[in-house]
Amino acid sequence: MSIKLIDRYIGLAVASTTAIVMLVFLALFTFSTFINELGDVGRGSYGLKEAAIYVSATLPRLAYQLFPSVALLGSIIGLGVLASNSELLVFRASGYSLLRIISAVMKTGFIFVLLMTLLGEMVAPVTEQYAQNMRSQAINQSEKLSLHKRDGFWARDGEYFVHVRDMYPDGSLGGIAIYNINKNHQLTEVVQAKHAIFLNSEWVLQQVVKSSIKKDQVSVKTVDELSWPTLMSPDLVSIVAVNPEFLSAWGLFKYIRYLKNNGLEADRYEQFFWKKLVAPIATAVMVFLAVPFVFGTLRTVPVGQRVFIGTLVGVGFHILNQGVGFIGLVYGWNPFFVSVLPTVLFFALAIHMMRKVF
Repeated sequence: MSIKLIDRYIGLAVASTTAIVMLVFLALFTFSTFINELGDVGRGSYGLKEAAIYVSATLPRLAYQLFPSVALLGSIIGLGVLASNSELLVFRASGYSLLRIISAVMKTGFIFVLLMTLLGEMVAPVTEQYAQNMRSQAINQSEKLSLHKRDGFWARDGEYFVHVRDMYPDGSLGGIAIYNINKNHQLTEVVQAKHAIFLNSEWVLQQVVKSSIKKDQVSVKTVDELSWPTLMSPDLVSIVAVNPEFLSAWGLFKYIRYLKNNGLEADRYEQFFWKKLVAPIATAVMVFLAVPFVFGTLRTVPVGQRVFIGTLVGVGFHILNQGVGFIGLVYGWNPFFVSVLPTVLFFALAIHMMRKVF
């Protein structure tokens, strides 16, 4: 058997068991989430069909969150099965070194990194936004105000048609355009604002350009602030604003820049930003950590016990990652340090365990 064929065989074993573990975890969490959603079935137009769609649309976000722990468990099981069948022993006896086995596993880990990046940057933000938007529209159905989300969102408020390009997690809006169309379907006014905040039950538009359109002329007026009474409360707007944890890294970067330019606190969002960048690396670390579970001091332990210990390690990583984040916010620790610390610690653990293998 050629070296490339063995690489492919080991990689396929790790990838297939990881996929099975992911499906099992997703099935368990999907069932739990669907049962939880049944409590809202019947509110507005939110029925079983909508609940099923909502749960399905949140699966990419859930898979993204589970990826590091699933990669660890899948790799432990995949390599454990090969070891139990003495296949790894045969490979090593035929001259296939341990370093080569690690290389084959990490090639699969690199594929996991790419998949996780794709989920976190392109798939999960879109599907999560759709899920939250659809659910909230169905539950809080209103005849006076309708929303549609694609590039920003559109809203109709009486004679006004509103487009909002950016929706931020703190409830503020960016890139607002308000079109006033009269009963004769004529455009009479256009109000454009760079930013809007909600104060005293109304929106305050900032850096406003107001264009009044008449039959024979168009007058333009620029003002710093303008009040905008509307049905759109921040609670309603928030249905189309994704939790910062599920925004893309680029979306977080833009929002952090906005906060800093306006002298606002950005530590929480910087922490999520760095976690976004570190998360794929954490997945690779978890795959690397699986190797000493099979070849190290745990090699004589039954597969079931190794899986149990791997589960504890995966859960421990998740708890440490969340816990350090909360502590960092309380004590004002550097967001980059807080975000990379759990991954660095587990990488150090993997190196320590790996030294006992050689």
